[in-house]
Amino acid sequence: MLKNTLFLLLSFLTLNLSAQIERVEPAFWWVGMKNPQLQLLIHGSEICNRKVEIQYPGVKILKVNRPCSPNYLFVTLEINQKTVKAGKFDILLKQPDKTDLSFTYELKNRRSNSAQREGFNSSDVIYLLMPDRFANGDQKNDNIDSQPEKMNRSIDYGRHGGDIKGIQDHLDYIKELGATAIWCTPVQENNYSRATYHGYAISDYYKIDPRFGSNDDYANFVEASHQKGMKMIMDMVSNHCGIWAWWMNDLPFEDWIHQWSEFTRTNHKACTIKDTHASNVDKKIFTDGWFSETMPDMNQQNTYFWTYYIQNSIWWIEYANLNGIRMDTYTYNDRDAMSQWAKAITDEYPHFNIMGETWLYSSQDIAFWQKDAVNALKYNSNLPTVMDFILQKALSSCFNEHGKPWEDVGMNRLYNTVANDYLYADINNLLIFPENHDTQRYNYLLNNDLTKYKMAMSFLMTTRGIPQIYYGSEIGMSGNKGKGDGDIRRDFPGGWPTDSINAFSSKGRTPVQNEYFNFLSKLLNWRKNKTVIHNGLLTHYVPENDVYVYFRYNDSEKIMVILNNNETDQTLKIDRYAESLENKTSGTDVMTGKTYDLKTNFTVPRESVLILETH
Repeated sequence: MLKNTLFLLLSFLTLNLSAQIERVEPAFWWVGMKNPQLQLLIHGSEICNRKVEIQYPGVKILKVNRPCSPNYLFVTLEINQKTVKAGKFDILLKQPDKTDLSFTYELKNRRSNSAQREGFNSSDVIYLLMPDRFANGDQKNDNIDSQPEKMNRSIDYGRHGGDIKGIQDHLDYIKELGATAIWCTPVQENNYSRATYHGYAISDYYKIDPRFGSNDDYANFVEASHQKGMKMIMDMVSNHCGIWAWWMNDLPFEDWIHQWSEFTRTNHKACTIKDTHASNVDKKIFTDGWFSETMPDMNQQNTYFWTYYIQNSIWWIEYANLNGIRMDTYTYNDRDAMSQWAKAITDEYPHFNIMGETWLYSSQDIAFWQKDAVNALKYNSNLPTVMDFILQKALSSCFNEHGKPWEDVGMNRLYNTVANDYLYADINNLLIFPENHDTQRYNYLLNNDLTKYKMAMSFLMTTRGIPQIYYGSEIGMSGNKGKGDGDIRRDFPGGWPTDSINAFSSKGRTPVQNEYFNFLSKLLNWRKNKTVIHNGLLTHYVPENDVYVYFRYNDSEKIMVILNNNETDQTLKIDRYAESLENKTSGTDVMTGKTYDLKTNFTVPRESVLILETH
């Protein structure tokens, strides 16, 4: 009898230890969302055959889907927005002859005007930074037991210890510079054994990497940024996950990721997406091939995964109060799925903005991916902002070269790129940039020439689009991608207690660093209140003698920009610009305060720029 009793007791304990709910995603949701449906992913041992029950006014179960793995349930709820109220309720999982399982779920109230939040736009200047390389604000999270990779600043591809608190501690620095939005490379968990600092191999889509901080730390950081008048853009990755993502040892469905008989890398041929002559096999390898051996390719055609991912994006927007998303490797995803994703977000948040990484090699290729683009395929991406890699390519060389008027060199590169703006549905929603975390450092390309840097930044801040700068550029930081990505992702000086230079303060910067910073800060802070730059019209003139002149104007203001990339002083023949100048007779340079007579010709010094507020 005792033996039987012990057996029954041990069986009961084993059942209760093995039968448990390990994960529910999303962990909570909100009332008042436009889309009334919510899909719950429930993960636990042997739960797929359980019956799901909910008793809560305004919430009903539409369907329960039982995937291939016995350890998952996908439960779709309908939330009646007219009758439901915020609150907590139990969800029961029942099965005959087994102990009932349950968990408490919560529907929260949204922030007031949450759906009307303002996204980033052409009035902003975006500051791109890598959290691991910016500043170490909390040394207690440098190493975490659950994370296999530990801090090691001696290797360029290792974790260096930068974190969310480090960024938050230096928000005043970013504000002083004049940036109005922050884009951090991914902050979600990357639980791999090496090279996790960049963040693009996510292992848990609902969790901030503990070496950066917690979910609450991130939400508080966003709020602190808003208090300083800066918007927040979250870097997301839908194309692939990390090889150690929590589901990789127990996929819900076999086609949750794209699987091949042997490792197959993407061919990087983005043109196959819209090439009417492309073979199916080439298109498949591009979209379904893995980005690397450590980045499994996600299957956006699996409706359960795609619903999961769309909800994850909306969850972060609502939870952290975001102003924008930057989507990595945008063109590598399933084309129609990405259109669905972007529309779901902008339907929920009409004034929100999303930019996609469109690293392509012609303006027409990039324009194809922008919302409302005209194309023979009748495809609408619903993606508001595309990244102007063609302008980035032009900027990478134009200030280092000179040529004949008919050649695509020097200032003609800028002119020719802007001349293709007719291809875009919305030129104000072009992200423009000279560099980012994947390209050569811009100061390296300019041979650390401050004069050329001033010309480049003046152009970037006065042409059409949304400017983005890369951390450290504003103090002259350089780096050679030829030495590896670590060299273009160096630690910001002053972000670690042992740093010999603290570039976060004017006293800690070198004279040269201050010259970089002071110039850019003055330019950015001037731009903040210039609606004529944010969304004014643009007229430009074919460069002569490597001098590029253009005007930004609206009904109340007109700005004349003169870029002299020539190695000699140039006389500006003012009559040539009569149609734009009209009755304007003088112009005051934004940076020096000097006033120029616009009724007569004048000399523009070699390799210089004038930004003239005309009168």
